Amino acid sequence: MRYLSKLAFAALLMVAAVPAFAQSSSIQVANPWAPATPSGAKTGAVYMTIDNKLSIADRLTGLSSEVAKKLQIHETKTDKGITKMREISGGLPVPAGGSVVLKPGGYHVMLIDLNKPLKAGETFPVTLVFEKAGKVSITVSVQSMGATHDSMPGMGDMDHMDHTDMK
Repeated sequence: MRYLSKLAFAALLMVAAVPAFAQSSSIQVANPWAPATPSGAKTGAVYMTIDNKLSIADRLTGLSSEVAKKLQIHETKTDKGITKMREISGGLPVPAGGSVVLKPGGYHVMLIDLNKPLKAGETFPVTLVFEKAGKVSITVSVQSMGATHDSMPGMGDMDHMDHTDMK
């Protein structure tokens, strides 16, 4: 009987030590939005705040949506007056118990080769894929172009952007 108790205790310890990575509550996404795009635009962007409720770091490694042929995680940086966007290789780290803000002028989801323009008032689904938490589905709200340009420093005039790193 004592042997059985030790086995039961060991089994309980093993179960308790396995993190619940697949729990949908481990990653929470707040305020996912995208600026409307002009007719004929081939690219767009998505912004949001990602909260990691896990006690270990996670990483956003992939994205999918029917709205564009390709989705990438990008970072915007300005150097010598030139704003450049680059894909983040290896995914976007999300710290344990912390947040990452995707916003104009910083980290964002790049929508490449849009299937149609993004129109204010519409929504579209995006699936985020995390290394530990797995898939998280969100609904992105498209905001008006006028309101967006004011909140997008360096993004209003796309002629000043270097897109050479886009694949």
